[in-house]
Amino acid sequence: MTTVRLPLFPLNSVLFPGLVLPLNIFEERYRAMMQTLLKTPEEEARRFAVVAIRDGHEVAPSEPGLPDPTAVPERGPAAGFGPDPVKALHGVGCIADAATIRERPDGSFEVLATGTTRVRLVSVDASGPFLMAELEPLPEDPGDEAGALAEGVLRAFRQYQKRLAGARERSLATGAELPDEPSVVSYLVAAAMVLDTPTKQRLLQAPDTASRLRDELKLLRAETAIIRNLPSLPAQDLTRGRTSLN
Repeated sequence: MTTVRLPLFPLNSVLFPGLVLPLNIFEERYRAMMQTLLKTPEEEARRFAVVAIRDGHEVAPSEPGLPDPTAVPERGPAAGFGPDPVKALHGVGCIADAATIRERPDGSFEVLATGTTRVRLVSVDASGPFLMAELEPLPEDPGDEAGALAEGVLRAFRQYQKRLAGARERSLATGAELPDEPSVVSYLVAAAMVLDTPTKQRLLQAPDTASRLRDELKLLRAETAIIRNLPSLPAQDLTRGRTSLN
């Protein structure tokens, strides 16, 4: 098994290959991560791994609070993820390539990264200033009938977009070109749909492109039918992963 060792960034959201990830970095552990990445030679990619949190906190508490105001806040690279970070995180994530890392005067960072490759989480090392992970790259197999499924998903996605725009009482931008490569379609639709994190995680770790597209087709038809029968779309933002404070 070939593995790679990279800095690990847990988030309350799922990153897909090809999708852009903006980050606002302010915690000490992630500042240290970005400072290390900035030392990467210019000809090399500044890579880190993003995994969705299964059970834990994206931002560790920095002050005592309820229910125990005397509790001492957690510190260190694994703060918020318990004694075994692997158990607090989903097993499949995505490598991110940081195209832009800009340090602000206050020491925080503005980062713009892009998802590249799916990876399986093998182990986590919390001995340094930030989490490091041993990761196994996952190939993207097309599966059976991926091309035909992608066409069906694109048609269903366009209908979903129209219904969702109507439910939000917003106009639908129709000028954007949608891709036709099956794996790209599968990741774009997975990222664009209003779904909870466990469902997006299921799509990320699908065994092949065709399986992901089949799942998306079912989800699109079901979600479109629900939206069609609603006079409005109440509290739809509750199903979104919240914007990362980091």
